[in-house]
Amino acid sequence: MNERHDPECTLPWMRQGTERFLDAVDVMADDSFEEPSRLPDWSCGHVVGHVARNAEALVRLATWARTGVELPMYESREQRNAEIESTATMAPASLRRLLVDTASELDSALEALDTASWKTTVRSALGRTIPAAEIPWMRIREVWLHAIDIGGNVDFSEFPAGVVDLLLDDTVGSLSASKGCPSLVLAPDDRTRTWELGPKSTEIRLLDLPAAMLAEWTTGRLSDADRRSSLPELPAWI
Repeated sequence: MNERHDPECTLPWMRQGTERFLDAVDVMADDSFEEPSRLPDWSCGHVVGHVARNAEALVRLATWARTGVELPMYESREQRNAEIESTATMAPASLRRLLVDTASELDSALEALDTASWKTTVRSALGRTIPAAEIPWMRIREVWLHAIDIGGNVDFSEFPAGVVDLLLDDTVGSLSASKGCPSLVLAPDDRTRTWELGPKSTEIRLLDLPAAMLAEWTTGRLSDADRRSSLPELPAWI
């Protein structure tokens, strides 16, 4: 089974990432919620609000899978964006409480799924038809990556190895379909497998950096300026 669709793998990764994100938010000073995050045009409060509302949206998908009653993640992109903007203005104490409560609700909603429910198909916010078993992976990306985006003293080297590999699967697949993506073979020096990035080419550069650093780079979050300047420029992942 693909690890992204195996709750025995993904639920522990999701819980670990959730705990890491909650810890990072818990130690934030109240005035830092208004400071810029690493995401364009978003404050740290926007990121925290997004993660809280994302949990609510994924609860809707889990409920859809369990009951068979269609519940989309969001009514529309406009509704999603407006909700994030509104949530970002909440008082820090209220936003922290919302984050904890929604994370707990999501965990409970996923715990309620049985074998048949995990196989039920639902629809992502982008309109992809996916098995409910992909919901924990969707949450994993949110909590681990956004812990980086709020400056939560989290490093890619902390990410579980399986999460790093799945991130490389996702980023390489998406980037390879983007205009201007260079042709590279990612051959992490701490893995036995490789990832082919970009269009097929007879002149392919081999990158043999650690897998965590390659994931940091392909997600657009490489913090090492010297290393970043030595690597080819990539299109935006998302």
